[in-house]
Amino acid sequence: MLDSPAPDFADRQVDVAHVADAEPPDVPRRVNVRTFDDVATIVGSAVGSFALVWLVYERLFALAGRLGFVLLWYVVFLALDVIVSRFANPGPVVVDRLMSAVVHGGTVVVGAVVAWAAGFVFLRGWPALHHVNFYTQDMSGVRPTSPLTQGGIKHALVGTAIQVGLAVAMALPLGLGTAIYLAEVGGRLATVVRTVVEAMTALPAVLAGLFVYAVLIIGLGWERDGFAVSVAMATTMIPVVARSSEVALRTVSGALREAGLALGASRWQTVRRVVLPTARSGLATSLIVGIARITGETAPLLIVSGASTFYNSNPFHNPMNSLPLFVFSGVRSGEPSYATRAYGAAAVLVVFVLALFVLTRILSRKRAGFR
Repeated sequence: MLDSPAPDFADRQVDVAHVADAEPPDVPRRVNVRTFDDVATIVGSAVGSFALVWLVYERLFALAGRLGFVLLWYVVFLALDVIVSRFANPGPVVVDRLMSAVVHGGTVVVGAVVAWAAGFVFLRGWPALHHVNFYTQDMSGVRPTSPLTQGGIKHALVGTAIQVGLAVAMALPLGLGTAIYLAEVGGRLATVVRTVVEAMTALPAVLAGLFVYAVLIIGLGWERDGFAVSVAMATTMIPVVARSSEVALRTVSGALREAGLALGASRWQTVRRVVLPTARSGLATSLIVGIARITGETAPLLIVSGASTFYNSNPFHNPMNSLPLFVFSGVRSGEPSYATRAYGAAAVLVVFVLALFVLTRILSRKRAGFR
């Protein structure tokens, strides 16, 4: 039996050389992980740009102004970061780093502005915030020049809670019902309703106050009280809730609606048991946006409520003060102690709104194992 010829040694060398010259397989670049080179580039660019800007801004041209220094530093940092990154990275990576720096810079700016504003309010209002009477007393019989150990914001705090609660009770079902009609029913009338809702979204709150004042107070002879303020707030809140809720409902997949109808459920049962629970987070966000829209409003209160210094928990009788109106009156008074109370009330208003947001978010979460 003949043996098969052995492979040529030259052919083996060709195969080995071909394998050695083959390109390595492509490995995806991990974009969410920063290497030592990335960190060194960012730190070096930040330090180098700061030194360069300080030399040019402070020493060479003798300019002044912190804002201009920070803006120029940020621009030079971006340019230097691009130049340094270009030495060791391809073009797409450099562009990715540039856009990441721009986005992170904008986030830092927004966060710094919000923190500075909140910190300024708390700092100016701290002399009043640490007094217990500030939360347990009203301003009846207290002069604007009285010390901070007298009087408080009890009447304004309770008034804000009652007015916002009544406004939410009126605006939430109306706004949500409008959103369900626009997103689930539709038709020719839906186009008109959507146009009106979008137009009312940009309606100034003072016009809502004038409307309620003309119709409810002058036309029907209603008393200027907390309920009138709640109606004005609800008029402002309804289009915001309706528009944002419609957007949240439209994000629900149509396959879920079809599955509910295929199982024999009616349209209302599908909306109630499938669409609304699925869009719960978006609906909670729309409620938060609506509350934020009305909580700090002052114009409707000036028109339909009127300021008061006494405690009143009845929204259907006598004027009812609120935190925004108390802040407005205190800052305009010109008295240092009254202005300090106003800043303290503003700080309480910030905490009040934040607490509402957190509570709404907690209630909108889906519990583990919920069906």
